[in-house]
Amino acid sequence: MRNKLVVLVIVVASCFAYTKLMARVGPGSPPPDAPLEQRADLIRVYKSERRMVLLRGDAPISTYRISLGTAADAGPKQREGDEKTPEGRYEIDWRNPKSMAYLSLHISYPNPDDRRNAEAGGFPAGGDIMIHGLPNGWGLFGNVHHLWDWTDGCVAVTNAEMRDIWARVPTHTPIEIMP
Repeated sequence: MRNKLVVLVIVVASCFAYTKLMARVGPGSPPPDAPLEQRADLIRVYKSERRMVLLRGDAPISTYRISLGTAADAGPKQREGDEKTPEGRYEIDWRNPKSMAYLSLHISYPNPDDRRNAEAGGFPAGGDIMIHGLPNGWGLFGNVHHLWDWTDGCVAVTNAEMRDIWARVPTHTPIEIMP
């Protein structure tokens, strides 16, 4: 029994160290921008369906299966650390090609209403809500990542999908996150 515990501790420590190392490495170069006619002018996230759609005008141009915050089904994000994915209208306000997850697009949460509501409850609103790929170095989990919600409130896709999204979603693209 003791040997199994030692092996388990070594495996967990190795996974932790691997994740920390890969988080510092980053994914390399982001893809170039897609042609204008292939770029989205709206992102719509359907939390209950675990689906994200890129739209140009009223026409969907891409759809993705997603993972959300571990408490995503418990309603909209209310404060830092609640592991919920926000709901409402935001925008992609900056990009990070060297994030701890494969590429990331920052969602402008919290907005002024989110801040007021969190502060009224005596909590910080939180932030760093992103659309991102898998944690760096864990891309091999590809399509199985969507079998459960595992983020702290972000919207996660596969690395290949994140490259496509990065190329199609300019900064300041609005995003609607629906229940």
